[in-house]
Amino acid sequence: MNKLFKILKNFILYSVKDENPKFQFDPEEADTQSTPSKDITVKQSIEENLSNVKDYFNFGISGDIKIREFKISGVKAFILFIEGMVNTDFIDQNILKPLMLHSHEKPTKDTVLDTLITHNQAITSGEFKKIASSVNFGDCAIFVDNVDVAIICDVKTWDRRGIDAPLTDAVIMGPHEGFNENFKINTALVRKIIRDENLIIENLSVGAQSKTPCAFMYMKNIANDELVEELKKRINNISCDYIYQVSELEQFIEDSSFSLVPQMLKTERPDKTAESLIEGKIAVILQGSPFALVLPITISEFFTTVEDKNLRFPYSNMIRIIRLLGILASILLPGFYISILNFHHEMIPTNLLFAIEATREAIPFSALTELIIMEISFDLIREASIRVPSPVGSTLGIIGGLIIGQAAVSANVVSPISIIIVALAGIGSFATPDYSVSFGFRLSRYFYTFLGSIFGFLGLSLGIFINISILCNVNSLGVSMMKSLDNDENDNIFRYLFSYPIWKRELRHSYLHAKHQRVQQHISRKWAK
Repeated sequence: MNKLFKILKNFILYSVKDENPKFQFDPEEADTQSTPSKDITVKQSIEENLSNVKDYFNFGISGDIKIREFKISGVKAFILFIEGMVNTDFIDQNILKPLMLHSHEKPTKDTVLDTLITHNQAITSGEFKKIASSVNFGDCAIFVDNVDVAIICDVKTWDRRGIDAPLTDAVIMGPHEGFNENFKINTALVRKIIRDENLIIENLSVGAQSKTPCAFMYMKNIANDELVEELKKRINNISCDYIYQVSELEQFIEDSSFSLVPQMLKTERPDKTAESLIEGKIAVILQGSPFALVLPITISEFFTTVEDKNLRFPYSNMIRIIRLLGILASILLPGFYISILNFHHEMIPTNLLFAIEATREAIPFSALTELIIMEISFDLIREASIRVPSPVGSTLGIIGGLIIGQAAVSANVVSPISIIIVALAGIGSFATPDYSVSFGFRLSRYFYTFLGSIFGFLGLSLGIFINISILCNVNSLGVSMMKSLDNDENDNIFRYLFSYPIWKRELRHSYLHAKHQRVQQHISRKWAK
């Protein structure tokens, strides 16, 4: 069979082969042509530097590359920047004007830096690779004749979104500041909350071509050094041309790519990021993405929100119990329903059983087919409501939920009880605090529905056992995702299911192996005797 397939494949390729191709693609040759040598250094000759800059940046082809030639006390010089990414007024007033009008001696590197450029962020570099990286990110580079380095000034400015309220981590009580797409502003928001010199923010870049700026944050006096080095090693050993979003970076550094549960927490909230750093975790922020990655984490942290700590613990416990019931309903309710319907009739009252069977009497499909149709329809309506324009989204939800649902019941395509089950499961999935993990719960719902239709409660028990066994082998930065279930003094399941008074939260999580385990003194309310 394989031999026959190869013969057919060769025949098709031979039939469409061009006898006189105009262009033949050679991957090795194309790679060497598209990536010319970048190991160029700045020369003392201004003409040679100008020629190298024009070739390096494709001047004349790229319309936004700007070169301004001028003289400093009769000595030739030029400035390089990208239009639209720099503050041109600042360049005119603080760079070009002092250099062209206030210089009265032969310019050198020291005189230009110390007496002429009135800017607080200016460095020198003799490598074109570093100069290009800075210019591509909105800096300008100044080249002077007989000076073998370029002076790089931070003059970047571009239109950006303001600091708005978070969309995915909305709260009623608490700050309403969220990250935006500028990682410098994002790091400043975290620094504004943690006013401590032990907060370390290391700047990295990811992507061989994109060179996307990345901020790597941790508390030096709290975070475990092994976790810090492990994450830094993973980021530095990514070989990829471009990375633009933290979701892409997450997929490059996660432990298990095939797990239904994400191994990192994405948040839009600076206060949540700062709180995680204080606990001893690590956060990663990427330029162009309004989310921060927080790791390592455990499975229990997908069930809690920032709102839990803003509320008094009795209210927080009530919300946690309701949220947990919603999550269990979103995963197990369809499988539980079909298990009872197919195998365990004695679990429900007789009158209710007769009512369910009466509504399903005219339905031509099995209970499993009915649930699958409704689940797919629900996911289709949810996906469509996200993609359509906002004014139409609510209308689409009403049409899908009321008109189509009522029409399906009237046409005896589905039963009313199936719509109730699928609707409750869908509402329960919206109670999941983390958007990413809700996808895993939705996929698990199909898995449990099939097991329940085949084996009943035994299938559901088997599915839960398999699911927990898989989760025990999933790690987040080398830490087991089920570590929060350990029966330690400061890490047990009750700490995650129920909220304690804030004055009793004395210790950090043991799985982080922080340098300092204690968050507060044993008696933090010293006024209480």
